[in-house]
Formats: sequence, C-alpha cells, structure tokens
Amino acid sequence: MTKCSYVRNAYNVPAEIGRRVTVDGRPGVIAEDLGNYIGVLFDDCKPSDIQPCHPTWRVEYGEMGGVRRMTRSQARYRRYLEVSDCFDSFAEFLRYETAAQEAGE
Repeated sequence: MTKCSYVRNAYNVPAEIGRRVTVDGRPGVIAEDLGNYIGVLFDDCKPSDIQPCHPTWRVEYGEMGGVRRMTRSQARYRRYLEVSDCFDSFAEFLRYETAAQEAGE
C-alpha cells in the first residue's frame, strides 16, 4: 500500500504526501500518513509540529508542493517522543543515542 492510500480510497480525496491543503482556513502541506487522518504541517508551524486532520473536515486540496524538513535537533527530539517511555528524561536519551553512535550502531 502506498502512503495515504486508505484516505484516498475511503474518503475519495486526492491526499498524498506533499500536497498543499488549506484546513479551516490555515494553509499547509500533507507531511504524514496517519491512517484515518492526514498529518498536516501548517505553514505557520515548526517542521516537527505535524497535526492530525480529518481528510474531509473543512479541507481544500491544492497542487503538489514540498514538505519542509526538520532540523537535526527537531528530528532527534521527535525520535525521543516516540520512545520516551523507555527513558527517564531527554538527557538520558541523548546519552544513550550518543553512546550508540560512538559504538557505530
């Protein structure tokens, strides 16, 4: 299955990663496939702040565009959020990640 194929088929909308959208008047771009929802990176948000949006609730689909990339530190913090239940703090996660990089993992 390709990204956003469930949303395209279930809701009959042209959702795909990189497509410009306007959700309730806010412009943005689809940056992630969130299953039943589209992950929208709004133009006025940081690249790491992707919001889940229903694919038919006040969404206007536009042309294809580009997804802004996260900075390295934003990507690292996002990885931490995905596994935060395994660490007591972000500092502990950073120590673990630094040790893993030094070990060549």
